[in-house]
Amino acid sequence: MNYNYEQQPGIKMSKKKFDYTDAPLVSVITPFYNSAQYIEQTANSLFNQTFPYFEWIIVNDGSNNKMDVEKLGVLADSDSRIILHHQDNGGPSAARNKAVELSSTEIIIPLDADDLLDPTYIECVYWSLYCNPQASWTYSDSLGFGNQEYLWKKNFNAQQMKTENLLTCTAGIRKKDFLEVGGYDVTESLHYEDWAFWLKLLSKGKYPVHMGWYGFWYRKTDTGGLANTSRNVEKHENAMRIIKKLGKNVDSDVQAIEFPRFRGVNFEKPQKWEWSRNDLDLNNKTKMLMILPHMVMGGADLFNLDVVSRLNKDKFEVSVITTNPGDSTWRQRFEEHTNDIFDLTTFLDVKDWSAFIHYFIKTRKIDIAMVSNSYYGYYLIPWLKKEFPQLKIIDYVHMEEMGWRAGGYARTSAVVSDIIDKTYVCNDHLRELMIKTFNRKQSDVETLYIGVDMDEYNPEKYRKFSVKEKLGIRSERPVVLFPCRIAEQKRPFLMIAIAKEVIKRIPNIAFFVVGDGPQLEEIKHKIENEKLGDHVYLLGRQNDMKPFYRDSDLTLICSIREGLALTAYESLAMGVPVISSDVGGQKELIDDEVGRILPFLQERTQFIDIEVSKEYSQNEIDQYVIAIVDLLNDSEAYQKKSENCRRKIAEKFDKKLLIQKLEEELLKLISDKGTLDNDLVKAIEKIPNLIDDYITLYCEFLQREADLEWIWNERVNFNSKFNISTSVQENEKSNLIEGAASLELQRIYSMRTWKIISKYQRFMDKSRTGILFSKIRNILFGK
Repeated sequence: MNYNYEQQPGIKMSKKKFDYTDAPLVSVITPFYNSAQYIEQTANSLFNQTFPYFEWIIVNDGSNNKMDVEKLGVLADSDSRIILHHQDNGGPSAARNKAVELSSTEIIIPLDADDLLDPTYIECVYWSLYCNPQASWTYSDSLGFGNQEYLWKKNFNAQQMKTENLLTCTAGIRKKDFLEVGGYDVTESLHYEDWAFWLKLLSKGKYPVHMGWYGFWYRKTDTGGLANTSRNVEKHENAMRIIKKLGKNVDSDVQAIEFPRFRGVNFEKPQKWEWSRNDLDLNNKTKMLMILPHMVMGGADLFNLDVVSRLNKDKFEVSVITTNPGDSTWRQRFEEHTNDIFDLTTFLDVKDWSAFIHYFIKTRKIDIAMVSNSYYGYYLIPWLKKEFPQLKIIDYVHMEEMGWRAGGYARTSAVVSDIIDKTYVCNDHLRELMIKTFNRKQSDVETLYIGVDMDEYNPEKYRKFSVKEKLGIRSERPVVLFPCRIAEQKRPFLMIAIAKEVIKRIPNIAFFVVGDGPQLEEIKHKIENEKLGDHVYLLGRQNDMKPFYRDSDLTLICSIREGLALTAYESLAMGVPVISSDVGGQKELIDDEVGRILPFLQERTQFIDIEVSKEYSQNEIDQYVIAIVDLLNDSEAYQKKSENCRRKIAEKFDKKLLIQKLEEELLKLISDKGTLDNDLVKAIEKIPNLIDDYITLYCEFLQREADLEWIWNERVNFNSKFNISTSVQENEKSNLIEGAASLELQRIYSMRTWKIISKYQRFMDKSRTGILFSKIRNILFGK
């Protein structure tokens, strides 16, 4: 995961100021000893918090630097939430204990004077403890910055805690538990006081919540107490004696609540939290909440990022909530434009998501909720309209997916179409499909092309042959670019078959494969077996695609399905013609003027559009080969198509046109007070039980997926334990889990799993595998 350690919280103070008058709910405690060098950034990271209901207790632990003390005093006078206490030097543990004594809340967050918090940290800490009342503390993953840069993400393990500190020094701690174990130990100086404190809590059987996101920034220096203790052999040995002694009292079976987690969902109805504090609306901007699956690399996510980053900041304020687990590799890119980003999977159970979203809409005074590619978001829409009748609800659909979940997001959008104020789609093909197949009204569905930034994707800005030079290949070699995720949907094995035939006709041609994915290793083996290594270059995932377009002559897209591929937009903007399969809305952008659009000839499967095999008809292969060879061998036609590429983007697909149109649509939506029939809103209010129960369908579906995911993982573990190979590949896993809503697929998978376990039952003992056998039998057959 590429992480930008320069993008630190608190570098600047947010312009957003809260009118804070309520009593605090959280106490941040900071020991201070001649620490003025970094305190301003630490302060900014606190003042930029999305949850302003905190007090900050700073204990000046006998600082002897007059300028540092004066700077601390100025800081304390700058915000009424700061409580400054002076005492003689007694060490950080004594200072923290004193700060807890002075605190007025039930949640304590220790924060050293040079460390930083993500803007949402306190809000996530508060609600994760609120929703897990039996947990004693909650902590996030962390990252180190300064003299050393690293990401710290480790699952909790009580046994391992006896010999290795897996936790961070900063967390949200319940004061009652802090006091019960006596706080930080002050009898020893310069020992591992944070680690010792966690062991004291664990020895009492207390357990934490582990939030699964990077919320805490730990500044690594050479002069800190931890560094001093670690470098000094005598001090380190003494500190470890303390740790070893405390570890003897820790039960190794203590478990943390680890996020994300999805088991035990089961028909949960939406909830609301009681919240009577001031709203956090401090301006007259239009507030929009985007409910998304994740923030990762891809066309749909780039559209979402464009909305967040490009909407007029003087008129709009955008927040993001995500609902799918996984590493949000683009989160930092979104954080450049908004502080309000919450991945619900990382700090809340599914049963609490609705309450958080309700609280969020209420406190931020959201005007528009936009759902895109989030199944949870779609299923929550009826309840949101019931709870917030004036809330405008829109959605954006990116792709035709008739082979997935009976129509994918287009179907779920249609189901709640009477409640949605407006649906936007990425191409006219999808708009027509929704109207004809899902009976949407023409006036309710509008096309908003994702587009591309022509200024950014301008070939004149990039030096030609930079990629070829790095690869050591001649500049005159023609290149076909294959930029995509290496997965079934993109048909990489068809690309290999095409390359093999093209090489026979153009011997010096090269294929640049840019991307990664689940089929990457298989593709590597295929290239080796076919002896194509001198022609097909696997270049991996790239953050900047523009140099690769610059050095390419054609872009190849042979996918099973697309909305309207982002790579097609980018390629044309860079003046590179595209040869594409005729799927989704590709033909609205790709035609004979800018490349070739080719028929999709592969037979589709019944349940999901993935490759049935890695073999293709010769007709399908030949049509791509002919198109590539003809275009590269006709220099005059090629030059004309290349010139047409940028012209076509400028006329209709420039990203500036998208943002301009979206802003007009949103402002029009807000000004229209009668978008939805009032009778419909009243009808929703008359059937509250039915509306509430709609979200339980999603919860049960999610539970079934979690069950099958668990079965799959246990199967893999079992096979690995006994060195048993399985022919089931990763794509079969996704198919089977995806089929959780289909009773027939469930039955088939259940029997397959049962046969596997039964076949190797003789390997099972009466402990772990015996328990596994019973668990799977109970899940599959209810016995």
